[in-house]
Amino acid sequence: MQEYVEQRKPPLLTQETMRELIREAQAGNAEARRVMVEGNTRLVWSIVQRFSSRGVELDDLYQIGCIGLLKAVDKFDLSFEVKFSTYAVPMIIGEIQRFLRDDGMVKVSRSIRELNFKIRHATDDFLKDHERSPTISEISAILDVPVSDVIVAMDAMKDPASLQEQLYEGEGDSVTLMDQVRDERSEKGFEHIPLKDIISRLDPRDRTIIVMRFYMDCTQSDIAERLGISQVQVSRLEKKILAKMKAYMRPDLMKEPVETKGEG
Repeated sequence: MQEYVEQRKPPLLTQETMRELIREAQAGNAEARRVMVEGNTRLVWSIVQRFSSRGVELDDLYQIGCIGLLKAVDKFDLSFEVKFSTYAVPMIIGEIQRFLRDDGMVKVSRSIRELNFKIRHATDDFLKDHERSPTISEISAILDVPVSDVIVAMDAMKDPASLQEQLYEGEGDSVTLMDQVRDERSEKGFEHIPLKDIISRLDPRDRTIIVMRFYMDCTQSDIAERLGISQVQVSRLEKKILAKMKAYMRPDLMKEPVETKGEG
């Protein structure tokens, strides 16, 4: 997408033109919103470049940046004589930073992240119009998606619970989440999850990719440079390796390793 944007290079919009487009967009003109996005492509990309070392695909960040841009269009106050970019830049940066914060240790699919962003946007609009938070059923109706999908998207973006989270305290005794986890095979917590064994069963290259990606917090580009392959190959290999590890964790497949074809 970045190459496409650079090749197209839509003309820059003047401040007068942008103010008129914003006025029309705030009145519900979808075409004006589209022109605002296209006319500010280079602004969004210039901000996205600042986050190029965060290990996230730039095309994904561009999409998030455009969400921030559209929020700026919707909320820009035309009564003030300020440049649109002065207001839009912090909004775009904030949206990207929020995405990076939410896209933390637990990896969530793009479709769920996108639905979650729509839910947040719909919630903001609903709060503004009704001065209360919407119910899940109301969000479902607004976005025209099943209630179950709304629940999954909202739950998926919540912070993971700590095993040491205190659930109850009384008379000096406390109960943590770890105390409520049943382990029939070991008194040592989660040792029955054979993560160390699974990693040891990977071939050296696959093991290197997993260790660099999830233990050393390296980007796919870092790994590609280390292994002498492309970033695209690393992305494909990562998906195959994780699928292989999930298969190893299934009890019916633990005895026989599941082999997948590697890439050069």
